[in-house]
Amino acid sequence: MTSIDYLGKNPLPLPKLGSWPDSFHEFDEASAYALMAAEAAGRPLLVRGEPGTGKSQLARAAAVAGGRLFLSVVVNARTECQDLQWQFDAVARLGEAQLLAGTHDGDRLARLHPSRFLSPGPLWWALDWDSALTRWNDCHHPPENIPEQPEGWTPEKGSVVLIDEIDKADSDLPNSLLETFGNGDFAVPYLGQSVCRSAATAAPLVIITTNEERELPAAFLRRCLVLPLGLPEDLAGFLCRRGEVHFGKACTAAVRRQAAELLVEDRRAAQDQGWPAPGQAEYLDLLRAVCKLAEDEAGQLQWLENLRRFVLKKAPGQLS
Repeated sequence: MTSIDYLGKNPLPLPKLGSWPDSFHEFDEASAYALMAAEAAGRPLLVRGEPGTGKSQLARAAAVAGGRLFLSVVVNARTECQDLQWQFDAVARLGEAQLLAGTHDGDRLARLHPSRFLSPGPLWWALDWDSALTRWNDCHHPPENIPEQPEGWTPEKGSVVLIDEIDKADSDLPNSLLETFGNGDFAVPYLGQSVCRSAATAAPLVIITTNEERELPAAFLRRCLVLPLGLPEDLAGFLCRRGEVHFGKACTAAVRRQAAELLVEDRRAAQDQGWPAPGQAEYLDLLRAVCKLAEDEAGQLQWLENLRRFVLKKAPGQLS
């Protein structure tokens, strides 16, 4: 296996993909080495840190850097392990049953067979693209489109699977994922078969994020490599560098610096009061807004003052 030179790809353009906007990513040394270690060890990479530190974008950037398929799922309180493996559309099956009321019993039973309403989840696409594609084509009402593939992609190039915000799930989810990660396969109901990683498919790189809202099981942590992501001590300087990568031609260094200083000021006040503190994501949102509202430096500086209360201040009723 050839390691990807992540640091040699800075800054990395990220093209628009589905709901993900076009952007840029700059790998730091710790992130690059963590990705390389996870790939070499064949373990998931758990990325920890507060919201807005670029955890999710790291996964997308890892996919783009390696020309790999990018698959993602955002976890919620109702997410179960099977949702990442396969999905069963019970609503579509009920609708079909209503349409077939009164039809011949044999035909009705065949058209209502559960397998016709079962579609592949992200881990199925990642482990065996060809069988997932066959299942998607055989599904009566596939709930989603086929995952968008990078130009020239083949299963041999592998994939990156992002499992976002796993701390929002019940503790059963991370524990249930251990077997799938460890064995590289899972059983599928109604089909009488298991999905295994095919010989023609590279092992996926699994990246899991947590905002630390809930403690994760110790057994799960032992089977992950862990990358803490945080904002550096020189936050203003860091933000200015990020702003230059994203908006270097759209705003001046003075605008980027002023936006960074405003964020540092509001972040300190929020932390003192125990409210959610703005971070990198809010900084980029603020610059994106002022760049669209004004083209000259004076106009952008004025818009920074006008907009900071809506972008940077997260406390209830904090508009001044």
